[in-house]
Amino acid sequence: MTAGPATGGLPLLIIGHGTRDATGVAQFRQLIGRVRDQSAGWLPAVDGGFIELSAPSVSEVVPRLAGGSLANGGPAELVAVPLVLSAAGHGKGDIPAALAREQVRHPGLGYRYGRPLGPHPVLLDVLEARIDAALASEGRGMQARAGTHVVLVGRGSTDPDGNAEVAKVARLLWEGRGYADVALSFISLTGPSVPAALERARRLGAERIVVAPYFLFAGVLPDRVSAQAGAFAEQHREIDVRVAGLIGACDELAGLVLERYAEALHGDIRMNCDTCAYRIAMPGFTGKVGQAQTPHHHPHDVAAGHGHL
Repeated sequence: MTAGPATGGLPLLIIGHGTRDATGVAQFRQLIGRVRDQSAGWLPAVDGGFIELSAPSVSEVVPRLAGGSLANGGPAELVAVPLVLSAAGHGKGDIPAALAREQVRHPGLGYRYGRPLGPHPVLLDVLEARIDAALASEGRGMQARAGTHVVLVGRGSTDPDGNAEVAKVARLLWEGRGYADVALSFISLTGPSVPAALERARRLGAERIVVAPYFLFAGVLPDRVSAQAGAFAEQHREIDVRVAGLIGACDELAGLVLERYAEALHGDIRMNCDTCAYRIAMPGFTGKVGQAQTPHHHPHDVAAGHGHL
């Protein structure tokens, strides 16, 4: 689905998790700017906020996007796109809970909720470009890739469905792109760990490894990925270990956000519920079924303490 002049109509609220890293916050704001540029002339308003850690909070942004109608006692509606890569806890629970809290605070507020960003071919192409950039000294194309083992690093989640989506990305990244191998790893909450995936590549005979962080913007966890890759490289100097760049506030990501916007506005949006731990009793996660969702506490929440669910 391609976003364009025919698909506009409602304000767009882009919702991120938040980070204590100032660079990551700046990159989020850069993405908002790119989305505005790409939608200029047909989308009425674009803004973005966080559910925790960073300013502005969702509670600050909602009145900016819908406050005029709400202040006059009328209804207001917007499209909310979660800026998350997989359908895990943030996309399924935390962000919808934050939006539900805003509906309590602002009677008459309605929203249409977009899908998480991935897995998506656009993201795979960006990952491929970041890996190619890391391999620039080896030349581009299949010859450089043929001798390269890739270690894809996801955030990691307590939601097995979200972790499985990252596994799908790893497999799709391997298909048809000519890498010697693409291994899956996570930086937090679940395994395999980054050191374990790197050790696996070493035992498979890898002479060159590119660690590819599956992250949008800078933050504590991407920094941890680089640190762990650096520690492994220091211990195994016979192996060429490189770290690819993050997805970043690129035009491709902005276009994908607008695709999710258009889909939410005009399409048939359904969360992937077939293997969702909140609906299905998954082994080891049975306690999640039907679990109530509550929004994160945000230090910049201008209405903190009011409108609890």
